[in-house]
Amino acid sequence: MAKEKCSLKKEFTKGLIKENPVLRLVLGTCPTLATSTSMVNAIGMGIAATIVLVCSNIVISALRKIIPDKVRIPAYVVIIASFVTLVQMLVKAFVPALDVALGVFLPLIVVNCIILGRAEAFANKNPVIASAVDGLGMGIGFTAALFCMATVREFLGNGSLFTDAQNLLSVFGDNVLGGFNGVTILNTPMTLFILPAGGFFVFGVLIAISNAISEKKKLPKAELHGCESCPLAATCSKVVSREEDKKI
Repeated sequence: MAKEKCSLKKEFTKGLIKENPVLRLVLGTCPTLATSTSMVNAIGMGIAATIVLVCSNIVISALRKIIPDKVRIPAYVVIIASFVTLVQMLVKAFVPALDVALGVFLPLIVVNCIILGRAEAFANKNPVIASAVDGLGMGIGFTAALFCMATVREFLGNGSLFTDAQNLLSVFGDNVLGGFNGVTILNTPMTLFILPAGGFFVFGVLIAISNAISEKKKLPKAELHGCESCPLAATCSKVVSREEDKKI
């Protein structure tokens, strides 16, 4: 029992620092850069992705011995898409302003590399509880990375923090926290930081900090890998054709 608890603790904490999906594995960079202009949007995207991660991991793990190997990727996509649809419907119903703010990036969770990657690399090889814990840890790690990026970008780019907070807090009722809707700190913000260039800059700085911490703890640095390291490489036509060309 103690060994199992230790193992579950390890599966949970690895997503926070050691294998953070954004800063260590460099996955999910598209939604990270797109939704990290606002702290509220970052939190909303992180929570939505975490719910989908945990639920899809649980179902995929429970069905891992039933799903035929040849159709496992399409099956994963169907399962993930089902939960994304449910989450999107809930967001539209209870926090419509957040749904508008996140736009197309909410339904695009279906093809988020983090979720597909955990399904292929972990959920289809491990028990339900461990898969749920893995999804929760990875989701919180994703949310934390988003939040850190959004804090820097919103503060420097908009000169404010928690802008449009009621977009997220409205799920708890009207005028939560006295109608708090953000605070303005800088009167002359640097708008570069809410543009794509500023997002890439902050992203690079955070990865550099992550690498420095990893080096201190003697962990491998986060690196961008080729297509061969992708969980879907075995079924990707580009990788397969490339391997065939090498044989010729």
